[in-house]
Amino acid sequence: MNGTKLKPIELSNYTISDEDAPFIVAELSGNHNNSIDVALRLVEEAAKAGADAFKLQTYTADTMTIDSNEPDFLVTGTGDKWEKRTLYDLYSEASTPWEWHKPIYDKCKEHGMIPFSTPFDETAVDFLESLDNEIYKIASFELTDIPLIKKVASTQKLIIMSTGMATEKEIEAAMSTVREQGNDKVVLLKCTSAYPAKYEDANLKTIPYMREKHHCFTGLSDHTLGAASPVAATALGARVIEKHLCLDGHEGVDSHFSMKPSEFKQMVDLVKNGFEALGTVQKAPSDGEKASRNYRRSIYVVKDIKEGELLTRENIRIIRPGFGLSPEHYETVLGKESRISLKRGTALPASFIE
Repeated sequence: MNGTKLKPIELSNYTISDEDAPFIVAELSGNHNNSIDVALRLVEEAAKAGADAFKLQTYTADTMTIDSNEPDFLVTGTGDKWEKRTLYDLYSEASTPWEWHKPIYDKCKEHGMIPFSTPFDETAVDFLESLDNEIYKIASFELTDIPLIKKVASTQKLIIMSTGMATEKEIEAAMSTVREQGNDKVVLLKCTSAYPAKYEDANLKTIPYMREKHHCFTGLSDHTLGAASPVAATALGARVIEKHLCLDGHEGVDSHFSMKPSEFKQMVDLVKNGFEALGTVQKAPSDGEKASRNYRRSIYVVKDIKEGELLTRENIRIIRPGFGLSPEHYETVLGKESRISLKRGTALPASFIE
């Protein structure tokens, strides 16, 4: 699964490596519902759920698009609450005011999480640098924005890039841009840019493929419902898991594909337990199995045997527990003469194979 040996990526309070459980990111996106109080509550809920990091998005409607209701600027084909809204209107509702960033970052640090953000233009990068932003996320829709990626890569910070909709050529161009800046701290996330995404479109086998092809850690930015995809991705080598988080009873622009706090906590537990269960290649019984070995089958006397009597299928059998001679010797000892008397319920000793 992890044929490529990769150098661990050290963060302020976390290490991304093959020896550490996946780095789990709670995504705020537009689920603040235009309330900083909601945003700060989500920070607290993410921390309680066990998230390692909390991610914002840094943009304004004007840095994303223009205010126009021409057909090109209408959302179409989604069949959900975004349908027919203008891009400008949607981004105006979903954006996180820049003045909220510092209090959110401070709250994250109080709770031991790493705060970071997705910039959508170069001015956002400059702003985030003023906050000592530790990680940068490149959204799937911006993977082809080479000037933005170049700007982000030049900070020499960890870059996490989502690959939704991308061709291999586009991913290669983005990776080359990062590495041309001398930055080798990069993680690629498999992402399906549908909201919500269908399980059959997740294609999680891409995760180990991208690792081998691009020689970097990989993970999942997940828009499917539930925890199945993050758990499966962990088994396939994902080292970063990103999932949207929203509050109970708060409907917003992204809530229809986001997790409630209780669901997020369950996902965190499943991912971390799943990672622990992967373990290593087992070539001997585990410590937990050693006691169970006593209850395997072995050869026992099931009918009293006198000295000199032959061992037969009537007086010895392969039964539980496992304190007697191994079943592999059963055919060997049949027909042999017993040198001692043996009572029913006696484990046949190893000396009988001599």
